Amino acid sequence: MTKDVEQNRRAKTSPNIVALKRRALELGFDAVGVAPLEPNAHAGELDAWLAAGYAGTMSYLHRQSAKRKQPARIMPGAKVAVVTLTNYFHGSTDPGALPRGSAKVAQYAQSADYHRVLGHRLEQLAAAIRDIAPWAQTRVYVDAGPVPERELAQRAGLGWIAKNMMLIHPELGSFTFIGVILTDAPLAPDLPFQADRCGTCRRCLDACPTDAFVAPHVMDARRCISYLTIEHRGDFTADERALVGDWLFGCDVCQDVCPWNVQFARATADPALAPRSDLAAPDAHEFLEMDEETFAQRYGDTPLERPGRRGMRRNAAATLGGTGP
Repeated sequence: MTKDVEQNRRAKTSPNIVALKRRALELGFDAVGVAPLEPNAHAGELDAWLAAGYAGTMSYLHRQSAKRKQPARIMPGAKVAVVTLTNYFHGSTDPGALPRGSAKVAQYAQSADYHRVLGHRLEQLAAAIRDIAPWAQTRVYVDAGPVPERELAQRAGLGWIAKNMMLIHPELGSFTFIGVILTDAPLAPDLPFQADRCGTCRRCLDACPTDAFVAPHVMDARRCISYLTIEHRGDFTADERALVGDWLFGCDVCQDVCPWNVQFARATADPALAPRSDLAAPDAHEFLEMDEETFAQRYGDTPLERPGRRGMRRNAAATLGGTGP
């Protein structure tokens, strides 16, 4: 198996590491590595980014900054992070012509809630760590908490951080979920991924429809469609509504144009992440009248739960040219 060959090549000589990585692949992860928990090399950049106000209403990033800069503080006694990648690409970067009234949803949100899918798998992988070291403590994270996932993934040898701040794996591209297990088990870290293979390419920066990138590796979240439709709290201003365009939830533009995705991204065969028809191109009008109970029944097990019914109603109104709640 190609994945086994790759993981064994990059693994340390410990048979425990090899067995753990093999188990990760059996569980459905597409890549796995081990990262040390040394202080974040980009701590100064994080401080400057926060000070510039680029986090918008994401106040939790200010509260989490100390642990993001020193990930060893997240879990007392933790020595390493076991980092996994899971491909969620659905096979096309071109949604084509949308039906009248429909709006676009980012690919990662077109299936069941990845927090639940990957959380369950990570707990199984954590159990495999405890099989190796029965006394070990483990803590699982899926896009939550003060974990600097992309930094840890780079340290674990899983890819590099691109100019649009996405992690690019050289064989998978950037359409991947990052899962992390912190542990005090004695697992030898992998070598970090040192190369930056973006070179002079800046397609992701130039393609951004809202000019959200201040510079390579610096994004003003306040102008990012994903931030506006998912994380932003409160109603939209007229300028913010104009930025959203026809994106109901999230945005894939900077990933769609990336040459590494165009060449290497392949549709996932993971049945737990199969796209749902009601999420691929939903009718935006439905969110304007949907009550809380109906929203919970239809979308409570999807990423759309993050902004909630009110946030999705706001997004829908923006895509349809209205002012929203």
